[in-house]
Formats: sequence, structure tokens, C-alpha cells
Amino acid sequence: MSSENSPADDENSSADDARQVWDVVVVGAGPAGASAAYAAAVTGRRVLLLEKAELPRYKTCGGGIIGPSRDALPPGFELPFRDRVHAVTFSNNGRFTRTRRSRQMLFGLINRPEFDQQLVEHAQKAGAELRTGVTVQRVEQHGSAVPDRRTVAVVLQGGETLLARAVVGADGSASRIGAHVGVKLDQVDLGLEAEIPVPETVAEDWKGRVLIDWGPMPGSYGWVFPKGDTLTVGVISARGEGAATKRYLEDFVGRLGLAGFEPSISSGHLTRCRADDSPLSRGRVLVCGDAAGLLEPWTREGISFALRSGRLAGEWAVRVSEAHDAVDARRQALNYAFAIKAGLGVEMSVGKRLLSLFERRPGLFHAALTGVRPAWRAFTDITRGRTTLGELIRSHPMAQRALTAVDRRQAAAAGRAAEESDS
Repeated sequence: MSSENSPADDENSSADDARQVWDVVVVGAGPAGASAAYAAAVTGRRVLLLEKAELPRYKTCGGGIIGPSRDALPPGFELPFRDRVHAVTFSNNGRFTRTRRSRQMLFGLINRPEFDQQLVEHAQKAGAELRTGVTVQRVEQHGSAVPDRRTVAVVLQGGETLLARAVVGADGSASRIGAHVGVKLDQVDLGLEAEIPVPETVAEDWKGRVLIDWGPMPGSYGWVFPKGDTLTVGVISARGEGAATKRYLEDFVGRLGLAGFEPSISSGHLTRCRADDSPLSRGRVLVCGDAAGLLEPWTREGISFALRSGRLAGEWAVRVSEAHDAVDARRQALNYAFAIKAGLGVEMSVGKRLLSLFERRPGLFHAALTGVRPAWRAFTDITRGRTTLGELIRSHPMAQRALTAVDRRQAAAAGRAAEESDS
């Protein structure tokens, strides 16, 4: 609770303590949840961070930390880089390979268990309390478990009920809190990944360099991210192409000469992008990160979206917790949604249009990034955090024209589909 409360607020605080009412409960201790917990706790509020796994735990993720991710970290956070990237090798389904280099670091690579653990520790240092091994069954905003209209009940597996003035759902792409809010998804992709330990001679060849391969299925691509003595190798494509995606990964690993090395971990994960009209809140419950379907649709980059949306969710959850009625709580929740849509929403909109173009013309992207200096400069500016996709499109007339053409094609295709359905 804030130390600047009035006497009346102190009385309410004492009552809350007796009933174990938290100001903010955050569900999920990944980058989004830890960021939300930090942002709320640093204001002096009582914050509880819940995580179903024991930490540290593995997450399927390339682990690339670009400029926007770095800029959204708590003050004093030291990134646990496993490698620093100065070169990118591009290939188009294994062909037309070209490497582009930079004197300055483009982005860094981390392992998620270390990174996530460190974020949680920063939230704890700010005052958040952590509980692991806890599964949230549901949240309730009405009914016998809810003592008043200012309270949300968080029901745990086993029957225990926690009370909060505001809840932040950051429990991943299969979020139960997202289901409560009514999150709607517009794009679902399947990512497959292998952590492959390699000999020192192989690791040295990859040091400081990543590979990005534009894949054989529309919208697909693969990557190799070096992390010391291990290579993170993965591919991603639209859900529904499971067998083809698995073949792509197998062919990709074989083509790289890595088939003879046994992966220490092989995993899969579904990434989900929100629909444009998907809600970001319901009552006193907000969602962020994967739970809200917030990630960049073309690259499916999610860490920066998780960190940025988590910070905003934590800040606005504090305001929701202070709301004394449903109208004020709704106002604060709408302000959170506006902040998300004005920033991350714009980037997602551009990313969706880029994905549509990439699905049809991957060779065009490959030619641009490997042979057109402004395209490479745009790539480096984004990875370093000097600009965003939204800012880039606004400042480049040629890019605006290209995306306008994409919009026209999509509108024409939608019109034709509507005519066929009516006939």
C-alpha cells in the first residue's frame, strides 16, 4: 500500500490486511508478468506474483533481445547475454545465401531461464511477493467468493481463494485469464525449436552471427541463434502445417550439417496474435503479453511486446486498484487499452501487412535485405531500437506505397470472397 494514504485509507488498509486483499495480483512470471509486477510494486503497492512452474524453467524461445526489449527493462538490469550479434546470414530456403555485417552490435542473445529469473528477482526487490507451483483455475468478479465490487477473487487449484483490487493476466498464449477477458485471436503459428550442443570448433564458426532462412511454406522462416556451446535452431509457420513444419526443421538442421548432434531439448509452442477488436480488459482484470495475443505478426517477436505491455499493465493495474467504483475502474482499463493500441497496436498493424506481403513474395524481402542498403539500414535500426516498424513506415513513402498496395489487394480479395459467398 502507498505510504501516503489518508487516515481513512489507513483504516481500509487495515481491513484489507485482515482479509488478505492484495492491491495487484499478477498471474504468470514470464517477461510480461515480471514486468507488470515490478511496475506495480515499485509504486509501493502490495503485489503478488503467481507462477505455476518452479523457477527457473525452460521456455521455447529464440531469445533475441532487440532494442525495444532492452529499453523496457527495469533500471539496473544487466542482460545475461550468451552472445552478441554483429552479423546476419540470410538465405531463401537454403539458397542465395549472403551475410551482412555491422561494426556495432545488432542485438543480444539470452537463455530464457536466466533472463526470466532475473526479471522476477527485480520484481521481488521492488517489493513484489512471489509464489511458485501455483495454478490459477479461474478469476471471479461476482458471486459469493467476492466480498464487494472493488474486489476480484483469484481461485487456485485446490480451492484456495486470493483477493485483489486488480488482476493482471500474463499466463501465456493458452491463458485462462485471457479466456475470462474474452481475448480473440486472429493468427496462430507453430514454432518448433531444438537446443543443440555443439563442439567448440562449430560454436566458434557461429559466434556473433545468426542465420535467418525464409522457409518453403508461406510466411515461414527458420533461425540459428548461437549461445556459447549451444545453438538454438528453430522454425515457425502457420498452424495447420504441422507435418510440413516438422519436415522443414529436419531439412533445415540437416542442411546446416547439424543432424549428427543430439539436441538437449526439443520443443514446440503456439504463438497467437490478437484480433484488432479483441478486448484487453474485463472489469478489474487486465491482460498483457502472450495472454493478450500481443506480438509482432511477421517475425513473431514477443519478448519486447511482453516487456512493454507488462510494464503498462502494471502501471494501469495500480490505477484500477485505486478505483472506488466500476465506472472509474472501466475508465482506467480503457486508458490501458488506448496506451497499448497507440503503441504496440500500430506496430502489430504494420507487421500484419508485412506478413501478407512476405507470404507472397519472400524473395523480394530476401533481395531487399541482402542487396538494398536502405532495407538493411532499416533492419539494423529496428534491432537496435532506433526506430519501430510503425515509425519506419510513417517516415518512408516507398514503404507506405508498398503497404497501401497490399491493403488494396486484400480488400479486393475480400470483396471477391464476399461476392462468391453470396452467389
